[in-house]
Amino acid sequence: MRVVLTGGGTGGHIYPAVAIGRDLQQKVPGVEILYVGTSKGLEADIVPKEGIPFRTVEVESLPRSLSLRTLRTGYKLIQGFWGARQILRQFRPQVVIGTGGYVCGPVVLAAALLGIPAVIHEQNALPGITNKLLSRFVKAVLVTFPESKRYFPSKARVEVTGLPVRPGIMAVSRSQGARAFGLDPGKFTLLVTGGSRGARSINLAMAEALSWLARRPDIQLIMATGTATYQEFMTKVRKNGLDPEKLPNVVIRPYIYEMAEALAAADLCVCRAGAAFLAELLAKGKPSVLIPYPFAAENHQEYNARAVSEKGGAVLILDKDLNGEKLRLELGRLESDRDSLNRMAEAAKQMGKPEALHKITAAVLGSISK
Repeated sequence: MRVVLTGGGTGGHIYPAVAIGRDLQQKVPGVEILYVGTSKGLEADIVPKEGIPFRTVEVESLPRSLSLRTLRTGYKLIQGFWGARQILRQFRPQVVIGTGGYVCGPVVLAAALLGIPAVIHEQNALPGITNKLLSRFVKAVLVTFPESKRYFPSKARVEVTGLPVRPGIMAVSRSQGARAFGLDPGKFTLLVTGGSRGARSINLAMAEALSWLARRPDIQLIMATGTATYQEFMTKVRKNGLDPEKLPNVVIRPYIYEMAEALAAADLCVCRAGAAFLAELLAKGKPSVLIPYPFAAENHQEYNARAVSEKGGAVLILDKDLNGEKLRLELGRLESDRDSLNRMAEAAKQMGKPEALHKITAAVLGSISK
């Protein structure tokens, strides 16, 4: 059996594709996998390091308005389509799986026109333009959020599967997570992260809120500032009269590699609303304060956050409304109202889909036999 994976631009598109490929390798003896991406996307770095064969097509995202770049992009799309068609004819896959990003367009469309079954997965509550267009040509559309279904054509076969989470996320206990950071598993623990690049607005709000946390020895903090904004954050905290390196029960790092442990230790998370991290939060049943990135494509993070907050699994604060005082009051309210926090945790757990990967690979294999 031969499988083509395609998806790119961000880790949120790439890692689910890699997870699907790994699961197929475990379930289908002798499966051959080829990943098709672009030479400029993150996939060109991530996928080869995963040991997965990788080939590229040249394609660019469509600009939002008409310009000379639109003509160039259109030409690149045609080039990408013919390049993808050639790769597919050479590799002869039984199925093509797209996980989002503009590279999926020419690859999945070429598969459809060659009569190769194709499946796409949409991570976000608000589907991207590419996946909405491709839904007319594929065997199945797999989505993370039920709210996504209404954006696809009525004739599209849409199935809610959830988003794959790394197996290691579910394997770590609270005590193991706390020990990894030298913290007490019996104390209330707050996890704050703006993602791998950090989030300046979250950092600034937390720099102010640290004065409150410094007076609460019963609360522990694990925080990732982002590598680019770590020094700015530490300087801001010092200007507020605190030494962040001497605060008890506080772990502040530019980046957290042990995210499985951090999630396991946390009682409450403050974070953006990217689909991949949200899937891990929900699978672990963690309540959260979600502050969606306001400049995400088509504002999809706000749609993700609302999908969770409207079901009671999170509190939503828009980035424009965020400040230190508002965040401090919200954290204090949630920490002091454990019944409310427990209800949020239960709501998050009900939304979580730790079995998502199994559902996705089952749908992929089912598409071949139909």
